[in-house]
Amino acid sequence: MKKVVATVTSGECNQGFHKVGDSFTIGELTPDGMCTSAFDAIFPMVFALQCGGEFFWESNRHVTCASCPDDSGLVFEIKLADET
Repeated sequence: MKKVVATVTSGECNQGFHKVGDSFTIGELTPDGMCTSAFDAIFPMVFALQCGGEFFWESNRHVTCASCPDDSGLVFEIKLADET
């Protein structure tokens, strides 16, 4: 399975779990230390990349962003690990 990297680029976690700059490499399991609500929000994009999908609306079709349901608008950049 392809590895995907999710990095917090902006926002604030109202639970104090994540901060800007936190990065998680995602393979077959939810990464240690990642909030399950955040993972649930980004999982569809992660899974698409892991299965060979692309985001046709992005200039780089292997990179996109997603927000977790946090009130403060925590945003993750999601990309294939080999795009880093």
